Amino acid sequence: MFNLKLLQRDLSVLWHPCTQMKDHETLPLIPIRRGEGVWLEDFDGNRYIDAISSWWVNLFGHANPRINAAIQEQLATLEHVILAGFSHEPVIELSERLLALTPPSLTRCFYADNGSAAIEVALKMSFHYWRNQGQPQKQQFVTLQDSYHGETLGALAVGDVALYKEIYAPLLMKTITVPSPAGCYAELGESYEDYAQRQFVMMETLLKQQADRIAAVIVEPLVQCAGGMRMYHPIYLSRLRAACDQYQVHLIADEIAVGFGRTGTFFACEQANIAADFLCLSKGLTGGYLPLSVVLTTEKIYQAFYDEYTTLKAFLHSHSYTGNPLACRAALATLAIFAQDQVIENNRHLAQVMTRATRPLQDHPHVGEVRQQGMIVAIEMVKDKKTRQPYPWQERRGLRVYQYALTQGALLRPLGNVIYLMPPYVITPEQIERLAQIAYHGIEQATRD
Repeated sequence: MFNLKLLQRDLSVLWHPCTQMKDHETLPLIPIRRGEGVWLEDFDGNRYIDAISSWWVNLFGHANPRINAAIQEQLATLEHVILAGFSHEPVIELSERLLALTPPSLTRCFYADNGSAAIEVALKMSFHYWRNQGQPQKQQFVTLQDSYHGETLGALAVGDVALYKEIYAPLLMKTITVPSPAGCYAELGESYEDYAQRQFVMMETLLKQQADRIAAVIVEPLVQCAGGMRMYHPIYLSRLRAACDQYQVHLIADEIAVGFGRTGTFFACEQANIAADFLCLSKGLTGGYLPLSVVLTTEKIYQAFYDEYTTLKAFLHSHSYTGNPLACRAALATLAIFAQDQVIENNRHLAQVMTRATRPLQDHPHVGEVRQQGMIVAIEMVKDKKTRQPYPWQERRGLRVYQYALTQGALLRPLGNVIYLMPPYVITPEQIERLAQIAYHGIEQATRD
């Protein structure tokens, strides 16, 4: 009865994100009472394995004791202070820690409060840098097919989600989109590496011809997450870094979803041995506890803004909760877990378990591809395995898997026809096996007709 009353209260006052609210006339919302480790528990006592880390943010489980303790300690001293003209120890220490973990070319941290805001910061900073350098014509941004960088207007403009672009096109700045290097588009028998090399020719041609008006290229390193968990070979990043250097174009690395150990290394760019001009971080930065984002950039870019305020060279951007002390302490506690535990090594073991557990899905007649990058496994459902013909999105096959998974105690929220596992790092091999079985049987039911 309490659950029903809570649902009625919710539906009378809330408008949920990424949701057609009419769906909840037949698909009940699930109010969550508590979380612990990989588990979420509702008000009826049902438990669900959080297989997607609550939108890819939760790294070390819900109600993690070490992160809890850090936030509680900070709460007793300083909850928030303006970061313009003032500072505090947690944000200074966090900046020092982040710069120690990233390439030496990155020397400055600029904070915001969510991933989309970090993208806005990087775009504005790149544009403003070229203006300060006497090249105001460099205003264009280049993005990849299937990319996603957030849902504020600047972030939407450099993304390539067709639905968003169609609806909000009148509000968006014009950008240049080049074909994706994702290996799922490769010809039969063509390797991910060969396909990435082939696709890069178009990017290099564009930069060679139009670099004089391009400010930056923005990419999600290795995995295009919201675009369908599409993955590509690091050779593309290596060549892109070299081309951006050659043609004097900034490289923005959006590691908001793929940073902090998700792809098998601490940062995805490490696998290409490159450093971006702007590194955008959020999501797992605080272990999934509090909103916080940061853009790391170079001393060269920082110095281009260093001048008298009246020259208008100063960077014009701010957020009320920039560098919030509570969020910074959560981030420091998260980084401490990486430092104290063998997280990356353990993740590699768990990734192997994920590979073995999902292997049976490769032979399913309605699975076009099972792809993996570290602690991310994506299973793409197709109508025809031979031709990779997709199911029409209106059929909502993924929703059927989601509904089935809930009955089996798992949160598997699909991306269209793509079912994916992106669990917290505290998951056990047994829980991974269980999720793979649920995904298999869910896909069986969703594709039975």
